[in-house]
Amino acid sequence: MPADATRNPLSAITARQPFMIVDGALATELERAGFDLNDSLWSAKVLADDPQAIVDVHRAYFEAGADVATTASYQATLEGLMARSLSETQASALIQRSVTLAAQARSDYLAAHPERLDCPPLVAASVGPYGAWLADGSEYRGGYALDRAGLRDFHRARLATLLDAKPDVLAVETLPCAEEALAVCDLLRDDFPTARAWIAFSARNANELSDGTPIRDAVRAIADCEQVVAIGVNCTALEHIESLVREIRGETDKDIVIYPNSGEVYDPVTKTWSAACAVSDADGHGYEHDHDLAGWTPRWLAAGATAIGGCCRTGPDDIRALADLRKALS
Repeated sequence: MPADATRNPLSAITARQPFMIVDGALATELERAGFDLNDSLWSAKVLADDPQAIVDVHRAYFEAGADVATTASYQATLEGLMARSLSETQASALIQRSVTLAAQARSDYLAAHPERLDCPPLVAASVGPYGAWLADGSEYRGGYALDRAGLRDFHRARLATLLDAKPDVLAVETLPCAEEALAVCDLLRDDFPTARAWIAFSARNANELSDGTPIRDAVRAIADCEQVVAIGVNCTALEHIESLVREIRGETDKDIVIYPNSGEVYDPVTKTWSAACAVSDADGHGYEHDHDLAGWTPRWLAAGATAIGGCCRTGPDDIRALADLRKALS
């Protein structure tokens, strides 16, 4: 069910449900299964090593209630894979495999759940930021050395490769700066006009992207890109999400997709997580949520979110809780 030029692929779900459920972390589940992802390719490493493991994670999220499988291509780039002695053809095939595996998991799920055939889950091809390829944590800082033209050149080949595999939508995610989002919009308009994408930023607080740009300014800059069907935030602390959603909603009537981290704190230098602590929302209310996505969701919905899932350190149990909440709201 590839995206086409006339529709928002998310609307088939958001029109029927109180909100669309995005899946949770892929890498977290692979690590729980015993894979060592301390690698510049991160979860993309498993595309070559054990593709069935990726299918199994996607299937687990579908069974938990996810409407979207986000592919294992976040850190898979032609440059990164070719640096591992793959040819360009081999690297392209591996990137496309990420879409094929998610589609396989969907087919397996639908065979077991024919009641979902009238509104099947989506396959979202993950497109990580330039900073993810650098693997130095700069997707949480921005401030790239590349300009907008350089960012277009970086993303062009991977977008083409992923789109050739026919995902339903592109998930362009964890962008730390507006300049990278604008570069992607340039490519969508000029090179891939029939593609559809959501763009999700990373944020450092309740109203700024990771590089310090006010999120309202970033949303305003890309809101008129017709190929962008949803705008949102991912890989960001739980307590910032409500305010960020309100800021986004103030600039666009498009779908808003959010998939924050679990509540634990990530150190991009040591690449380790520390335990969650008590947090406060934008109004100063304290919470003890430890990746309790469902606990926060009513506030996010009230702020204007239409698609909700989890990012780092979230799992199928979190998605199942979201599905239970949605059922209660229906």
